[in-house]
Amino acid sequence: MRNEEMLLIPGPTPVVDSIYDAMASETRGHTDPRFVEIYKRSIERTREMFQTDGEVFVIAGSGTIGMEMALVNTVGAGERLLIISHGYFGDRFIQLGKAFGIEIDVLQSEWGQQVAPEDVERKLSERTYKAVTITHADTSTGVAADLEALVPIVKKHGALVILDGVCATAAMEEDMSKEYGGAGFKIDVVLTGSQKAIGVPPGLAIVAFNQTALEARKQLGHIPAYYCDIENWIPIMHDPSKYFATPPVNLIYAYDEGMKLVLEEGLEKRYARHTAFGRGVRDALREYGMKPLADEAVAASTLSCFQYPEGLDDAEFRSALAKEGLIVAGALAHLGGKAFRLGHMGNTTEQMLISAIEKIGEALKDAGYEAPIEQAVNRFKEATATLVY
Repeated sequence: MRNEEMLLIPGPTPVVDSIYDAMASETRGHTDPRFVEIYKRSIERTREMFQTDGEVFVIAGSGTIGMEMALVNTVGAGERLLIISHGYFGDRFIQLGKAFGIEIDVLQSEWGQQVAPEDVERKLSERTYKAVTITHADTSTGVAADLEALVPIVKKHGALVILDGVCATAAMEEDMSKEYGGAGFKIDVVLTGSQKAIGVPPGLAIVAFNQTALEARKQLGHIPAYYCDIENWIPIMHDPSKYFATPPVNLIYAYDEGMKLVLEEGLEKRYARHTAFGRGVRDALREYGMKPLADEAVAASTLSCFQYPEGLDDAEFRSALAKEGLIVAGALAHLGGKAFRLGHMGNTTEQMLISAIEKIGEALKDAGYEAPIEQAVNRFKEATATLVY
């Protein structure tokens, strides 16, 4: 990669040269047949990744646009939404729902923990919900949702499953054809962005609807949206030569290349790689006395939030890493100054993560802390030893 720094934040993530090269291709008109072919191919690759029987949407925007599109096309004003929140980004659905007059209930876990399935069962037994939102991997805490437990509970009660995959898609399984413990018990909507585990620069919202979710949109009739109304986008996704809103031509070039790389690696291999990277990084940094916020049983494959040893200054530590070319992210909300977040997803490589472990160890030593670097690196290598590329 020709990146000058290792961007190991929870997104954007490192971009490989072939994606940069694709993005730098000549800008063509958005109805040019040469561009239309690329756009159409990227849509088909997205469909292959999600394995949906419905529609996929690849449009200019961010993960937040994806969240809005998922919600406004499925849940109407006055209908009830249950939000399962494992952190800051799960909570974001609260304000989104309120903006559209949706009745909101929230189950919030303690940061670093999961919402208990029995609490979800109890809540869904108390009243009727149109949909339930689940954040697959919360970017603020590094907690992963247990889809095997949650999806059957939600579907048993007749609600739609809306999965926020912003920090999970292409790294953690999101197979919309999969049945979770019962006939028809499937994920109905998945939303994501281009800049995290897919490994493409920011700027694209990607959303997938199955047939059940599409029927929910039809039943709503008029909705309070224009750009985010999937009825306006379906004709474009079927025939990208048609016009609704100008697509980000060069970003589509980049996204098509990114999706090519995702599918060439193979989704199962990609999931295994991310699982090993996550476990390896957490094992390594435990050797430095840096405790992951999320226990291993609930930890996401894509990023980790690490609590600092007593007395370590957040700003000084991250600045020291930045001077060595390693960019990590601060923690959010009440964890600000007490922890940092490290991304290990997308185009990130083993060598990059080994280098990051070494740089973190050196920064700790410079700050007066013990850091067994060789031991930490060995712990990472043990976790990734069985990976086959």
